[in-house]
Amino acid sequence: MPRGSSPKRERQYEHIKDSAKKRGESTDRAEEIAARTVNKERAQAGESKTASRTSLKDKPAPQRGGEHSHSGAQGPTYDQLYADAQRRGIKGRSSMNKKQLQQALGR
Repeated sequence: MPRGSSPKRERQYEHIKDSAKKRGESTDRAEEIAARTVNKERAQAGESKTASRTSLKDKPAPQRGGEHSHSGAQGPTYDQLYADAQRRGIKGRSSMNKKQLQQALGR
């Protein structure tokens, strides 16, 4: 954690790191996830000197919830499927709905 971080952010970092480890992430990866998440929260709360535009524009992690989850009840979001189809160069993706994108991607 950066120098001068609050006790709240220290607890948040440890909680996120422990959660990531329980999900099977390596220690290094768990620490990276926790640090990135806490740094983003600090930037959005105005607690850091510098912040990227994407950190400030994106939703906070607690508000975002499971939107980016790949294993939720409905699986990946439409936007995730569309981005994947775009990367793979699937034709006609702009007129497809979520179910059609899943089929085109073989999911």
